[in-house]
Amino acid sequence: MTAQPRAHSRGYARLVLVMLLVVYTFNWLDRQILGILAPAIKADLGLSNTQLGALGGIAFAALYSTLAIPLALVADRTSRTWVITLSMTVWSAFTAACGFATGFWQLFLFRVGVGVGEAGGVAPSYALISQYFPPERRARAFAVYSMGIPAGLAAGVLLGAAIAKAVDWRAAFVVIGACGVIVAPIFRWVVREPARVGAPAERAPVGAVFAILLRKPSFWFMGFAAAMSSLTGYGLAFWTPSIAMQTFGFDLTQTSYFFGSLLLVGGVSGVLLGGLLADVLGKADRGAYAWLSAIAWLITAPLFMMGFLSPSPWKAWLLLVVPNALTLVFVGPLTTAVQHLVPAHMRATAAACFLLINNLIGIGGGSWLLGALSDVMTPQFGEQALRYSAVALAGFYLLAALLALLAVRPLRRDWVDDPAA
Repeated sequence: MTAQPRAHSRGYARLVLVMLLVVYTFNWLDRQILGILAPAIKADLGLSNTQLGALGGIAFAALYSTLAIPLALVADRTSRTWVITLSMTVWSAFTAACGFATGFWQLFLFRVGVGVGEAGGVAPSYALISQYFPPERRARAFAVYSMGIPAGLAAGVLLGAAIAKAVDWRAAFVVIGACGVIVAPIFRWVVREPARVGAPAERAPVGAVFAILLRKPSFWFMGFAAAMSSLTGYGLAFWTPSIAMQTFGFDLTQTSYFFGSLLLVGGVSGVLLGGLLADVLGKADRGAYAWLSAIAWLITAPLFMMGFLSPSPWKAWLLLVVPNALTLVFVGPLTTAVQHLVPAHMRATAAACFLLINNLIGIGGGSWLLGALSDVMTPQFGEQALRYSAVALAGFYLLAALLALLAVRPLRRDWVDDPAA
């Protein structure tokens, strides 16, 4: 296979990264907005915590996780930019539709639609970044792209709360969804489809990608490590606004400032730190992409536990801001590592396989598990049940760290160098 020459400038590559970041921010904004609006939706539609957890979890994750693979195959064979554009249009339209839901099952189906749309957004973006950025700058590029996670989470909290306070929770869905529909064609106009490495005939079927990944233990250890982290992260992101209101007596605006600042300060620093350290440490040791994530998770677990048990909002913020950073350190390193487990023309599909494990378990289980656990614990702990459920869920970070450590040695062996290297 012969590498195609790069036909783009470094400045244009940065512009592409900015546009992908904008799309990814909307991706996470549309996921998170449900969390800050959960108390209002619960009161309006008469839902239980278990039902709310299902709306934030399995309703979104079921088709989001499974459709990511066929959509990634389409992206690898056709146009990644078009797949991202159409996906953003679909998920934004369904986000707007959530504002018109009149009951649990209607809102559940609209959230399924959001997941269907978002299934085509992330894996093709990973592949585009791998095309536009060389290996020595790739982890940092993935880290910048991954800033969409804290930026979207914070925007969902702050904008959702502001619009809901000014109008109602329904207007928040409609406004945010409409904005995404407007941004989608702008993305397609700005971002060009780059030249591929390898001819179309060389693009392998999904079975060939599965066959490669099946033989690589590092893929499975990293996939399930990320899933354990996401199980906790998604659950805490969805329920922290409700916990802050119950524990500290915050109103909607105070909650949005408390949680939004945690996400911005902690999350942005965490993803950037992970990408920077991975690019530096990974030059000497490919295993660093895994053990760096493990160290971060080992520190994350006890800090989250102490933060949620703190009786003071200021102490809680100071204790929670560090793990909010460390929990996202893995994004750049593990995303980069997965891209280097297969040849370049299989990267979108490999990313989708990784996301299938991560999202089906993480998104599908996190918010539902915490909500269901709180319903079980409510007779004993009352309104504090959510808080203690969050403490219990944080223990999954320790399991994530163990799995990441198990990935270190096989990752050094499984690594596939970039064709242009």
